[in-house]
Amino acid sequence: MKVVILCGGYGTRIRDVSESAPKPMIPIGSFPIIWHIMKHYAHYGHREFVLCLGYKAHVIKDFFLNYQALTNDFTLTFGAQESIEYHSQSDITGWKITLADTGLDALTGTRVLRIQDYLRDDEDFFLTYGDGVGSVDLDALLAFHQSHGRALTVTGVRPPGRFGELGFDHDSGQIREFNEKPQVSEGRISGGFFVCRKGFLDALDPNENQMFEQEPMTRLVQEGQVMVYRHDDFWQCMDTYRDYKLLNRLWEAGDPPWKCW
Repeated sequence: MKVVILCGGYGTRIRDVSESAPKPMIPIGSFPIIWHIMKHYAHYGHREFVLCLGYKAHVIKDFFLNYQALTNDFTLTFGAQESIEYHSQSDITGWKITLADTGLDALTGTRVLRIQDYLRDDEDFFLTYGDGVGSVDLDALLAFHQSHGRALTVTGVRPPGRFGELGFDHDSGQIREFNEKPQVSEGRISGGFFVCRKGFLDALDPNENQMFEQEPMTRLVQEGQVMVYRHDDFWQCMDTYRDYKLLNRLWEAGDPPWKCW
């Protein structure tokens, strides 16, 4: 199943880490956070990615265009028949990555609409942000999504209360309210890791530059089309310098809780 990753934001709150890289390219260890996210999906067998690019798109393009050379020893032969010989197989063999420029200032909903041709006739697709990692069981998430038949599944996580809160029925899991950035009362917020039915795109207005987390999400919630998958284990975004330091400390400790590959 295809994995759509939103990679276009400016990342203004983490400028003290890097001015030269877009947020998805900020490293955890030796690799950018986008690589960690993609390795997670690939571990569960989802190796076809669509990256929605915007700010400093060329940095992300350059990373993947030169991935073999950046991660392997190689021998260059110069002359009439120039060649490059790589001395080991890539760790991302079998991945298919579409890098799509979706606009410098496009908001999340607009970015998703602009890559819809790459989704073709897929009934469902994954959607997530390019700045958060977690130990989400993607098999269980997908099975839950397919079991309820609604337009959208949101992974509800329990981080510090500074993100959008999900109000939902605890028995059925149906979301009844979505508040973008209130104080958390029920203890869960949207951690991304969405699963969408293709019809989810019908909630997005092609004539407006819009965030799907605002009016489109609110409308779907009101229509009873959004469900929450409850994830109680590790989740962490890279939103600030403090988050950057935490994720790198966890990686350097040798057993980061999101690493499943």
